[in-house]
Amino acid sequence: MKQYTQDQIHEVVKAFKDHEIIAIPTDTVYGVGVMYGDLDALHNLKHAKHRPETKPIPMMVSKLEQLEGIAIIDERTKLIAKYFLPGALTLVLPVDPRLDKSYNNGLETIAIRIPDEEFVLSLIDELDSPLLVTSANQSGAPTALKYEDVLEQLPNIDGIVLGKCRALQASTIVDCTKENLKILREGPISLEELVCVIENKSK
Repeated sequence: MKQYTQDQIHEVVKAFKDHEIIAIPTDTVYGVGVMYGDLDALHNLKHAKHRPETKPIPMMVSKLEQLEGIAIIDERTKLIAKYFLPGALTLVLPVDPRLDKSYNNGLETIAIRIPDEEFVLSLIDELDSPLLVTSANQSGAPTALKYEDVLEQLPNIDGIVLGKCRALQASTIVDCTKENLKILREGPISLEELVCVIENKSK
């Protein structure tokens, strides 16, 4: 497995463009991903994690404008994004009908976030493409919090960017597709915080 430092961003970009599976430190936990647009690499990523083929991989983007090209967002979602993104929050949103649904297993929704990690944001900008990123562990195994965890759990991926994760807790996942928000995975941002922002803005 190749090891990169965060100063080697150009080499990491090339690796993603060469269809490689790369682990990266984020603002929450270690993630592992492939470049959007690469279905073969996506299949290989799921195989490396022993992740069910039918379970889609979340997306990471670097800015709201990029998010708007992938998902349908309403005013409530824009408000949430304004206050909490970049940050440890994954939004489940209606997928844009123009998106190739091969990347989200034909579902009507997609999970997407903007990480609060400058290296990852710069990486996405330089790629000029979203990343498909999931936690860098075997499915069902403990979350990878440091690069040694990734080396142990995913020895057969192509590369890893060395670094430290800040929150050491996976992001909150919130379903924004219904009238009432629903937390699908508890994380650093609570439902109460989300609702408070929305209610205060509507007053």
